[in-house]
Amino acid sequence: MTESHEVQHVTLHGHRRAFVKVGSGPVLLLLHGLGCDHTTWTPVIDTLAQRYTVIAPDLLGHGVSDKPRADYTLGGYANGMRDLLTVLGVDKVTVVGHSFGGGVAMQFAYQYPERTERLVLVASGGLGPEVTPAIRAIAMPGFHQLMGVLTLPGVRQANTGAMRALSHLPSKHLRDLDEVADIVESFRDPAARAAIRHVVRAVVDWRGQIVTMADRAYLTDAMPMCVVWGRDDQVLPVKHADTASRIAPKARVEVIADAGHFPHKDHPQRFARILHEFVQATEPAAYSRARWRALLRTGASAPIPRVARIVSERSATIA
Repeated sequence: MTESHEVQHVTLHGHRRAFVKVGSGPVLLLLHGLGCDHTTWTPVIDTLAQRYTVIAPDLLGHGVSDKPRADYTLGGYANGMRDLLTVLGVDKVTVVGHSFGGGVAMQFAYQYPERTERLVLVASGGLGPEVTPAIRAIAMPGFHQLMGVLTLPGVRQANTGAMRALSHLPSKHLRDLDEVADIVESFRDPAARAAIRHVVRAVVDWRGQIVTMADRAYLTDAMPMCVVWGRDDQVLPVKHADTASRIAPKARVEVIADAGHFPHKDHPQRFARILHEFVQATEPAAYSRARWRALLRTGASAPIPRVARIVSERSATIA
């Protein structure tokens, strides 16, 4: 597996955006989560690039993209992805979003159904109010100043070193601390801390998540959708996968055993196989303005049945 990929840049609306683009074939747009960057997808990029064109950006305010005082709403991010794809000459994508990136993916699919072939949500936000208190804390007064102290040289290394060591212990509650350590490392940049605070305040308050796809889930009737979750997720509870089953009964829902909030990192080959099988088993959504209009007019007009989730107990390579 290649540990790094060439990072390219494009300037949109005066802000420099970073992205990785590898492979050839149908396009997968991979959107990372809060405080992460494109490298969260490193374990699966090369495998996916054997069959697909993979585009993995650093969202504005993250990674090596610019971190301006700007629009960090879901709609703003969806607009940015549309503009990036336009500059790259890409018309349609299967959009894959992890955690906060799942919220961006939902918004992109809602705003630009004519450019969305499929929607894949990985441990996604927007499926229930529950979220770890650590994320709620980002929106609270004093976070910026506290992280300024915790990310001072020496203090930061001690904290992140302890997190990485604890992540190797056999506990589902500690599984994702290695990724949390990477996020804490990024907070040493005051501009990154400010951007993340704006992002969180747009989607979370003291009661939890304030953005939901439940009121628009009926629109997935016109678009293939797949939901992937780690059974041991401590950031966004796995019961949100059941919520997806109820509100989008045509969606494929898979819960991966022995995986946390980053199932694509815990079981990369299994994740890549799920994604490939989903793409192969579904036809790209064909946007119809008349159908979209009809869906908007009628809304969710019938009771939504519950469907069983699929629990994946093993890793497997792509055949």
